Amino acid sequence: MSPEVFVEILREALQMVIILVSAIILPSLFVGLIVSVFQAATSINEQTINFLPRLIVTLLALSWGGHWLVSQIMDFTFTIIDRIPEVVG
Repeated sequence: MSPEVFVEILREALQMVIILVSAIILPSLFVGLIVSVFQAATSINEQTINFLPRLIVTLLALSWGGHWLVSQIMDFTFTIIDRIPEVVG
């Protein structure tokens, strides 16, 4: 296996991880920011107020995007399996 093939596979894997994690984390980040701005504007300093909306949005992102996430992982897995002869040979 040449180093170029290894680096390319590693780059593709890291890119896949970033895309999949971003699809789940970014909506939660935006909701957390909105709730934090609301807490700062109203001077409410309760930590549990921020948790529930973020949890709900994360679960909704997983349920709405779950099919897409799994299909991306499957496509990547099939691509890696198809590239086994290139890596070994």
